[in-house]
Amino acid sequence: MSALSCPPERTGGRGGLRAAFGGLTTRGRSFLAAGLAAAGCAYVLGQADLLRVGLLLAVLPVVCVVVLHLTRHRVAGSRQLSPARVPAGGEARVDLRVTNVSRLPTGLLMLQDRLPYVLGPRPRFVLDRMEPGARREVSYRIRADLRGRYPLGPLQLRLTDPFGMCELTRGFSAHDTLTVVPRTEPLPPLRLGGEAAGHGDGSLRSLALAGEDDVIPRGYRHGDDLRRVHWRSTARHGELMVRREEQPQRAHATVLLDTRAIAYAGAGPDAPFEWAVSAAASAALHLLERGLAVRLLTDTGASVPGPDGFGGPTGPGPQGADAAGLLLDTLAVVDHSEEDGLSAAYDALRTGGGAGLLVAFLGALDDEQAAVAARMRQRAGTAVAFVLDSVSRPVPAPGRPGGRPAADRLDVLRAAGWTALAVGPGTPLAALWRLAASPEARTAAAGGAARGRA
Repeated sequence: MSALSCPPERTGGRGGLRAAFGGLTTRGRSFLAAGLAAAGCAYVLGQADLLRVGLLLAVLPVVCVVVLHLTRHRVAGSRQLSPARVPAGGEARVDLRVTNVSRLPTGLLMLQDRLPYVLGPRPRFVLDRMEPGARREVSYRIRADLRGRYPLGPLQLRLTDPFGMCELTRGFSAHDTLTVVPRTEPLPPLRLGGEAAGHGDGSLRSLALAGEDDVIPRGYRHGDDLRRVHWRSTARHGELMVRREEQPQRAHATVLLDTRAIAYAGAGPDAPFEWAVSAAASAALHLLERGLAVRLLTDTGASVPGPDGFGGPTGPGPQGADAAGLLLDTLAVVDHSEEDGLSAAYDALRTGGGAGLLVAFLGALDDEQAAVAARMRQRAGTAVAFVLDSVSRPVPAPGRPGGRPAADRLDVLRAAGWTALAVGPGTPLAALWRLAASPEARTAAAGGAARGRA
């Protein structure tokens, strides 16, 4: 939930009188034209009564413009967006509030909020006369089927005179942003090969002491076991010192997303690339919930949270939510890259200290890129690849990897030790996740690795 407040706006102090005349409505322009025409005819024909009628018609819109321009209304507006982050296809609620903070009542007001066209038409509301200190609240809903970050605002108020001769628009300066993240789906709590949550029997541990002389003590705390007191350090510091406990090192994982434009066909919410983005988001959130430190890596070599860092801490606390939010915000705006291959991602894995568990979502691969992906297996403890089947592409576009079934590429990956699965159109990721964790998939990967070594 977020709220943005706009400072009070003076509805008559900006833009000058010339801008105010630009706000004449069709009715006002018609009255002015008719008045001038009648005055001209009266002058030619010498009709004094017609001249008075013409002057009345011409003066009325002018008076309305001047009065509306000089009226010193002060109006405050605010917008509240809830939630500020929604999945694709989800809805968000926008609450608008307008307050008359001047000492004069307002006339009829029209409130409008500016939106990108992908979020639908601009919402408009007509507000009745507002007494001093009065408040009006309206709301509307927005829905986006495409990922992205969409600006909302600024709010605009349109004032009109009682005769409808003139309309003046006053805008507020504040904006808000709606973030539309990829759709995610829950995944079954299955272990992919060597996945570990960073604690228990499968965890890796780094000892804080290498020997009796290399101990790194800390001060005694209430409740510490007296058997851990390090007497030599206690004598040196003059206070009780205890040995540090073993520090658990959380297992980490890398989610690799292939964003190459040449690797995907089609566009829109149901395009293969959108499936890959949503699948990467689902996998990243699932691994975070399992307690792993996660980073997102793309074919360009860019990684989130950083080249050597992994997202965390995890869990239900606010810090875990921040890590998930960072990954989702990144995937909300990720787009196709102009890269031709996966070499930059391989270099990032090679220089980043390994990937731990590597989960890759790859587009169509040619022989060269399949070989590069195969070498990534050397940088990971366990590697699982979901390869979008290029056979679903009806006619390969010029310059795109094409034509041969993805099974030819899967053999190359399996020979390097990957657990590699082909992804068809519309396949649920949860089913693929179960398949990747099945003994059959592990056996196929082990068999392919054995054939590769042979």
